[in-house]
Amino acid sequence: MSSTNRPSDTPGPVDRAFQHALYADTDTALDTGASLLAAAPEADAELDRRGREFVAAAWRRGWQPADVVRLVRRELDDVHVRLLSALIRAQRPDDHPRGPRWSAQLDDLPAEAPPRTDRFSHATAVLELYRLLLRLPALEPLDEPVTSTAGQRRPPESRMLGRIRALLAKAEATGFPQEAEALSAKAQELMARHSIDDALLATRTHAPHAPKDVPGAWRIGVEPPYEQAKAVLLDAVATANHCRAVWNEPFAFSTVVGFEADLEVVELLHTSLLVQAQTAMTRAEAAQRAGGRKRTKAFRQSFLAAYAHRIGTRLAEAARSQVTQDLLPVLASREVAVTDRLDSMFPETTTTRLRGVTDEAGWVEGSQAADRAQVAPRRPLP
Repeated sequence: MSSTNRPSDTPGPVDRAFQHALYADTDTALDTGASLLAAAPEADAELDRRGREFVAAAWRRGWQPADVVRLVRRELDDVHVRLLSALIRAQRPDDHPRGPRWSAQLDDLPAEAPPRTDRFSHATAVLELYRLLLRLPALEPLDEPVTSTAGQRRPPESRMLGRIRALLAKAEATGFPQEAEALSAKAQELMARHSIDDALLATRTHAPHAPKDVPGAWRIGVEPPYEQAKAVLLDAVATANHCRAVWNEPFAFSTVVGFEADLEVVELLHTSLLVQAQTAMTRAEAAQRAGGRKRTKAFRQSFLAAYAHRIGTRLAEAARSQVTQDLLPVLASREVAVTDRLDSMFPETTTTRLRGVTDEAGWVEGSQAADRAQVAPRRPLP
């Protein structure tokens, strides 16, 4: 009895394209794979299914939607970002329930569909995207309670956080320094109250079946240019707000570990300080040009480095003076919990020094801008 080769034993066009294109870095291999796919329209459904599998594999490796979008935007082009967004949305029904931060990242995905193009160009872009997804390394997983979890104390976007966002947006947009100062000071006051209330509520909740308040972890993008200074600024903001930050330079983010209310404050304040820094740097550069000096990369690098350094000093000073005696036991126990979570996620970390700080004028201007930035003291408990 003779045996015959069944059709299922023969690799299909998708497998053959992957064999050529995904495991080699040459343009020739990519062109070969794209040609195979362009000539096989019947393989489109299988190609999409395999893409959803790549997305699911990225989630299993600890990546989140914003992380992958950020990396694809940096390494590839806009068409790849649109292809990725479509894949993530298509994979969502097959995914297990996630938390509110994950859902917010899905809501923030670019809405534009991939552009219509010829089959070869489309296949090339798909293979370039899949090649990147295939090679994603494992990251530290970020656990987050799902949106359906009963007993959550606060919705993902509380009314107070909405007020804080609105105040900071107005402070960043106004052209009147006095108004910006008043708005930022009020936002800081609400931030402090938000964090303190959350800490005290956690210690006073003794219901036997209440969910335990434990530290979480968020990834916050730290984008080029001048990413090192931005990472230092984020670290300073995190430390002052009872959190800890670990910078991942290759993938352009920092992981911030802390309790949820503090994490929300860190993200808001870091974003606001970056906007204030950018505004101040633009004005400082205009003054430099008016004085006959050209705008330089060294000036901007030194400006932001000094800004981050000085903001860190101001926040550290404020942190030492803001905590009242009745808060010390609460904050101490939470600091231990945050440190334990950080050590479990990152058993080995290294420190880094700021590089490229060579422009004296930039350093002076950045320090002065940090002194003008709005960082109001924490209001003591009544």
